[in-house]
Amino acid sequence: MIKLQIVGNLGADCIQKEVNGKTVINFNVAHSEKYKDAQGNIKERTTWVNCAYWTDKTAIAQYLIKGKTVYAEGTPEADGYTNKDGQVAATLRMRVQNIQLLGGGDTQGAGQGNVTNTGNTYAPTMRTEEPMKQTAPAADDDLPF
Repeated sequence: MIKLQIVGNLGADCIQKEVNGKTVINFNVAHSEKYKDAQGNIKERTTWVNCAYWTDKTAIAQYLIKGKTVYAEGTPEADGYTNKDGQVAATLRMRVQNIQLLGGGDTQGAGQGNVTNTGNTYAPTMRTEEPMKQTAPAADDDLPF
């Protein structure tokens, strides 16, 4: 399984539709990062991900508004196409399995929260690592060489 995770801002309010008796919530997430080019100039690159969240829990749609910061994870899909200038381009889409509201945008009555798509068999879990236990250094006569 390939999994995509993104933290970014919604580029527009989500659109909720009924397709073949199922509900899909479509939204776009923009992730921007800054980097230095070969000449040392600071540049910014934005990656857009078109997201589709198939769910029966449609209450989340009211919080998916332009400017909100979200964390979303799911399975990626990429498609190539020719744009209006005749250049080959690609689009990145994600079938969302888990979404978390992080804040930003209009905060009137919109709290933070998690929503997991219970219709999927994949259920992400949080993993915690325990620090390695410190042991006393081996005595010289315990070394194998």
